[in-house]
Amino acid sequence: MAGGWSTDGAVQEQIDSTLDDAVQRARAQLPRGESLNHCQECDAPIPEARRQALPGVRLCVACQSAHDREQKQASGYNRRGSKDSQLR
Repeated sequence: MAGGWSTDGAVQEQIDSTLDDAVQRARAQLPRGESLNHCQECDAPIPEARRQALPGVRLCVACQSAHDREQKQASGYNRRGSKDSQLR
């Protein structure tokens, strides 16, 4: 049941949209092509086992970890906002 100006199913549509966005963002970040022998950021050698496990890898473990931390910090937005911001 919807309330106010929203239609029935609006909450589910918003949830589905958020999930679709997250899946598209994750797919866009998947490595493609041939793996590099040396890290794109620091030029450190990328081990053969990592290159075979992750086809298309471009970063060493240390640089990839730093990149993942940055992405995690930037991805935490709430499409719906807080209730306080909606009441203003």
